[in-house]
Order: sequence, then structure tokens, then C-alpha cells
Amino acid sequence: MKAVSNGVVLAESDETIVVEGNHYFPPESVDFSRLRRSWMRSLCFWKGIASYYTIEAGGKRNRDAAWTYRHPLPWIRKIRDHVAFWRGVEVRE
Repeated sequence: MKAVSNGVVLAESDETIVVEGNHYFPPESVDFSRLRRSWMRSLCFWKGIASYYTIEAGGKRNRDAAWTYRHPLPWIRKIRDHVAFWRGVEVRE
């Protein structure tokens, strides 16, 4: 799988974990030089608190378009530090 924004590959892995239709990319497969930590947080009652990133790719900024669970709840710990994408980021094979 690949996550692509404005023609730039943000992440690429054959080892994504799919949860609720979202591909979570392992941290070692993500180009963190394109991601900037955001102040945005959200709460999922069964996964925990999500932390967001703003993407900078292809000369454009996409605010809060990636997220991760740094400390997920125990039953979903397999996605810890993995990164998922939305808001116009294309996730494809």
C-alpha cells in the first residue's frame, strides 16, 4: 500500500493494519520529514486518543490529514505509533 499526497509518497508498506477501513502504516514506512505534529487530538472510545499531523507535500499543506495512536487502549495496541491518512490523501496499492 502507498499513501500519496500531491504526487509525493508519504508512506509505503505491505504490512499495513486495516482498522475500520483505514490502513495504518508502520512507523518505519512513513516519511516523517513530510509530517509536522499538530495540536489536534480526538478521542475514540475503543482506541484511545489520536494525535494528528499536518502534511507538507508538493508545495501544499494539508492540516491534520494524518493521525496516530501513541498510547492506544490495550485491545488495539497493534496500531501503536502506526500512521493513517485521510482528507484527500490517496491510499492505494
